[in-house]
Amino acid sequence: MLFNSINFAIFLPVVFVLYWFVANKNLRYQNLLLLACSYFFYACWDWRFLFLLIFSIGLDYVTGIKMYESKTTAQKRFWFWLSVTINLGFLGVFKCYDFFATSFAESLSGLGIQVNVWTLKVILPVGISFYTFHGLSYVIDIYKDRITPERNLIDYSLFVSYFPLLVAGPIERATHLLPQVRQKRTFNYDKAIDGFYQILWGLFKKLVIADSCAQYANSIFGQYESMNSATLLLGAYYFAFQIYGDFSGYSDIALGTSKLFGIDLLRNFNYPYFSRDIAEFWRRWHISLSTWFRDYLYIPLGGSKGGMPAKIRNTFIIFLVSGFWHGANWTFIAWGALNALYFLPLLISGKNRTNLEIVAKGRIFPTLREFGGIIVTFAMTVFAWIFFRSATVTDAFLYIKKILAFDFSGKVQYLDIERYTVELLPLLLLVFLPLEWLSREHEHPVFGKFKMGKAFLIIAAILVFGAFSNAGDFIYFQF
Repeated sequence: MLFNSINFAIFLPVVFVLYWFVANKNLRYQNLLLLACSYFFYACWDWRFLFLLIFSIGLDYVTGIKMYESKTTAQKRFWFWLSVTINLGFLGVFKCYDFFATSFAESLSGLGIQVNVWTLKVILPVGISFYTFHGLSYVIDIYKDRITPERNLIDYSLFVSYFPLLVAGPIERATHLLPQVRQKRTFNYDKAIDGFYQILWGLFKKLVIADSCAQYANSIFGQYESMNSATLLLGAYYFAFQIYGDFSGYSDIALGTSKLFGIDLLRNFNYPYFSRDIAEFWRRWHISLSTWFRDYLYIPLGGSKGGMPAKIRNTFIIFLVSGFWHGANWTFIAWGALNALYFLPLLISGKNRTNLEIVAKGRIFPTLREFGGIIVTFAMTVFAWIFFRSATVTDAFLYIKKILAFDFSGKVQYLDIERYTVELLPLLLLVFLPLEWLSREHEHPVFGKFKMGKAFLIIAAILVFGAFSNAGDFIYFQF
């Protein structure tokens, strides 16, 4: 069930009414209703994988209690590694087995040895990377004695499978979400209205920005061999706005939807394209994943302690693992490695935590230095997105090679794409960017005075400019 579908437009109000008008007096009924609706929401994708989700929940629920009740360190370690191994095993089989098998065969083929490998060729269970990381953080926190296990199976199941975050995050922590699940919730009008506004802004970013950019980005990347340099540059920039509008739009809808039920989720995006360096970008892009890797991988590896070689090693590890998390493809690994290379000068010079506040806070305009940092960081990010978007690493290098041919002869090679003229999409982006800039100290643009008027303008923009015929899955569903 897509957030941008008619089915969800029916599903959400029904759940909202049942939640506040039927189950409102009883916390257990509220949580049970949300859990049942979450399972239904997930089953709409493929009901067979619902059993995998339930198994993962049951595994971590039981091993969490077993760890806490263990009499010896060895027993505790056994239950911990049982959970971690099975969780990562499922994730590895579905996401990585075919990649390793085909890569192994290709390596032998390069040596003149031909082998036939067996591949699974199964679809990836939607959201498996996200709900697996929910469970892993819970198990690790219990193992490290940071939290005690949740005894209420309904509450724990809801923590893992809560439908706004189930299929594409944000990746929640037990320390943040479980206390809200346990606490009785009463209707808060202001929070619900703010959630509604945030949903609208998320739909705008998805339907107007992301899906419009996707028409051009998909066509250009799909036919890059016949395109000139200007067109390929435009395709790279369009993809940058596509993935941002798509994923941050999903996150806005998820956070806004959750606010309707009185539950706050972790913020996942904080205007990353206004970052002044690549370290700031990664503090503002997919925040829940970046902080997950920081807390559960980077710090256990030693973090920033020790000598510079150890810091560099740890940095490369988290960026490469982050790339691999996105998908079992060399393109994602190359994307992660490139971002690690971007990060190194800041790490070595000790400037990786220079820009912690939002840019030009309390001011309308940035300084020339801030503006220059934003432009350079954005350009570096767009360049890295070429690897992320390309089908293979070879395609990425050929795409870049054609850009560097500096073939700017003739006009940009637009394709005949429905509804949109050559001029309209750039104009939409020229409206979108100032709106983002002016609201960068808030979660979304609908704040301050004239909220209702702003909301009506967003609705009108969605109805007029929304690429409904091109609407599709959110990009991060594949991860």
